[in-house]
Order: sequence, then structure tokens, then C-alpha cells
Amino acid sequence: MQRLRISAISYLNTAPLMWDFEHGSLGADFEISYTLPSRCATALRDGSADIGIIPAAAYTSIPDLMILPGVAIASRQPVRSILLVSRVPLDQIRTVALDTSSMTSVALTKVLFAYYWRRAVTFSVMDPDLNRMLDQHDACLVIGDPALQIDRSRYLTFDLAEEWIRFTGKPFVFAFWAVRSAALPEVRPGQDLARTFQDSRDHGMEAQNLDQIVREWAPRLKLSEPDVHTYLTENIYYQLSSECLQGLELFYRYAEQCRALAGPPALRFLEVARPASK
Repeated sequence: MQRLRISAISYLNTAPLMWDFEHGSLGADFEISYTLPSRCATALRDGSADIGIIPAAAYTSIPDLMILPGVAIASRQPVRSILLVSRVPLDQIRTVALDTSSMTSVALTKVLFAYYWRRAVTFSVMDPDLNRMLDQHDACLVIGDPALQIDRSRYLTFDLAEEWIRFTGKPFVFAFWAVRSAALPEVRPGQDLARTFQDSRDHGMEAQNLDQIVREWAPRLKLSEPDVHTYLTENIYYQLSSECLQGLELFYRYAEQCRALAGPPALRFLEVARPASK
């Protein structure tokens, strides 16, 4: 039986989810690689990974996936790491440069312009270089760790999770774990795959483990430890709750209507094994 291959995101917000894989015995059971959100989706699509923390948008374009329940990278308030950065006021934006590292953030940007800000703008794809993007466009989409490092005193910034919540009253789901159905026969007998990923998240969010993550990542990102701790405990929400699922399905509907995404298949979840009755 082969080890299942995990494709994970190389951003701070994924660190608590990977705790048991990096610090426990699970590392021996799985083959792990780190990349950008969009490439996690590509790895699942082409079969080079079995499990991925995929952008929510990718679920609409990859067939035969099962969602691992209960775990997400979501937000119920400003997320800080998904920003529209502008050199002009919102009502003057005509052109937007998109960093396509995350399909979900791109689709969310298009949804907000179409249905909330109600502005017709021109979108262009560019490499994530803030200065070049703003040299050539009125505004740009910046995601992940680079967004956390932006000096907001220099630009107008719009937190896309905050704007979505103002618009809909629902949380926003950026990513979740999904597994290819074809890989399920490779799951080790007796292993509850869904519970494995939930437990890793829970252990990563334990106080002493979270403190270790903060100490490791703060100097790496040149942020203060309190800033990193707040991001992981307040800005990011790691539960795929029923309210998050409502927000996710609403996002899919809006994204389909403005042709930012294809219509999604039904949400299919891998079941958590129930303890055997005595």
C-alpha cells in the first residue's frame, strides 16, 4: 500500500493544520509537499497528489473529489491576508491586476466588483509584484503572506473577507482539504482519514504548539509575535461549520452568475468513522 501524497499550502495559515504531520508520527504515513494554493489544485487534478488543501474555487473544476469535513481556512472577520490594494479611491478603480496564486481570491474579487461594489473594471493577470502591478493598474489583488507584510499606511486597502461579510453576512471559506476518490483504497486499514486531519488541526491550535508556530514564523515574515498570534487565532477560522458552508454555497452561486467559476458539483464529504458500539 502506497503512502498518500499531500499537497499543502506554503503559507502561515496552513501551519496549524500540518502540526501532526510535521511534529508527530503522521509524517511517516504520508508524502508531503508544499506549494501555492493554485498548484495544490493542479496536483489533485493531474493525480500527482491524493489530498490537497485546495482553494474553494478549485472544487468546481476537479471531478471526483471528497471534502474532508470540519476543517477549513476561513474567516468570520477581516482576514488580513487577502487584500485589494489600490492607489486610487474605490470609485475610481478601472483596472485591476490579479495574482492568480489563488483561484478563490480571484473569483471573490470579481464577485465583489460585480455584485457589491457594482463597478465594471478590466482584470489582468500578473506575477505577484506589488510595485509592478500598481505601476500598470489602479489596483491589485495580493494574497497570502505577502499581504500580511504590506504597509497599509502607503495604500488604500480593502480586506476581501471583510467586504464579503459586509455584503452577505456570511463567513468566507478560502480553502479546505479534499481527497481524490480514486486514492481512498490506499488509506491504511483502520485509519479515519477525516479524523486524522481534524486532530492535526486541533493539536496545532493547542496553546503551546501555537506558541511554537508563532515563534518560528514571526521572524520569517518580519512580523511581531503578537501580530502572528492574532492572525492565527482571530483572523483565520479553521472550522468548516454549517454557517461557513452556507457562505461557501452562496459564493459558488454568485461566482457562477458572474462567470467567475463554473457551476459547482454537489458538496460531497468523506464520512468520519463512528466508534463501534459496545
